[in-house]
Amino acid sequence: MSETQDELLKTVALNGEHVTLGGRMVPFSGYSLPVQYPTGIIAEHKWTREHAGLFDVSHMGPSFLLLNEKSGDPQRDHEAVAALVEPLVTGDIRGLQPGQVRYTLLLNHEGGTRDDLMIARPADPAWGGTLYVIVNAGTKELDWAHIAAATSGRATLNRSDDCGLLALQGPDAVAVLSAIVREVAGLGFMTYRSFKWNGTTLVISRSGYTGEDGFEILVPPESAPALWNAILADARVKPIGLGARDSLRLEAGLPLYGHDLDDTVSPIEAGLNFAVSKRRREAADFPGAQRILSELAGNLGRIRVGLFVEGAPAREGATIVDEHGTGIGRVTSGGFAPSLSRAIALGFVDPRHAAPGTKLQVAVRDRLQPAEVTTLPFVPHRYVRKAAS
Repeated sequence: MSETQDELLKTVALNGEHVTLGGRMVPFSGYSLPVQYPTGIIAEHKWTREHAGLFDVSHMGPSFLLLNEKSGDPQRDHEAVAALVEPLVTGDIRGLQPGQVRYTLLLNHEGGTRDDLMIARPADPAWGGTLYVIVNAGTKELDWAHIAAATSGRATLNRSDDCGLLALQGPDAVAVLSAIVREVAGLGFMTYRSFKWNGTTLVISRSGYTGEDGFEILVPPESAPALWNAILADARVKPIGLGARDSLRLEAGLPLYGHDLDDTVSPIEAGLNFAVSKRRREAADFPGAQRILSELAGNLGRIRVGLFVEGAPAREGATIVDEHGTGIGRVTSGGFAPSLSRAIALGFVDPRHAAPGTKLQVAVRDRLQPAEVTTLPFVPHRYVRKAAS
């Protein structure tokens, strides 16, 4: 990368911490971020599965959408701000309970995916009429412009991507974080609250993108280094870079926007049927509803599958072929799974070849390697569905 390109890269609040820890910094979504630390990607991956990994995801797009004119009734105000957002997404935003987080999809008019995102309703009634919205780094400018245009004059979008956003993931995550912020143990999966810590406010959700139990923490930039180091002071925690973050989400069978999701891929093709809420299906009031409802009825030309691959990993763009050597799809994410000691991949195939156990092949370096369709996720999720009693 040239010096001119380097100068254009943004840095996160924790940039100095990553450099001090020996992080190998690379360009990612316009930011300089650590792809790994000295121990390496495989060690970081396994540590997260066995203990707790701390990720810096401050390049993401956290924001708050605030209703401009509030009635003072938290439920009415929530319904009003939800009504502004629902025409853009697939999820039941109106039905969110206080403190609940929902994974949903931002669609274009053809039913393709503009982005996948998290939308949450604050638990505090004083914040009625507000939604906490987190979009992907590579699409955040377009997403925010789209949401702002759709809600213009009725709500204000305040971006918070100058803050630190940390993800603490792994089986020890709850024990580690509750030693710092005791009340987080009471959070259930896909819920969030605001907590006081060290004279500042943290916005903490019990969520993440590794398949493990864990938390995502929004922290003011001036407090981010102190929180990062307070968490790392626990021997059960190690810093984890982008490389292991990707291998963890791949093992969890989770799609990555720009690879397994894009503006041509519908939620149903991606196997994300759950993200199209029942009430929204019945109302058919989201972009591309005709296409998506037809696909739900079985009219699909392609569908996302998981593949076990024999031999070298099949990378993005590799052709998937059937037993006759006919191309039937392509790989969208692929790599080595440290937890399984084998190559795995996600890709799209003709639905006739999507049943688990189907024998296929993938083209790797001009040769065909055996592959088999398997159920997702590759590694079972370990989310905590209920809060601690």
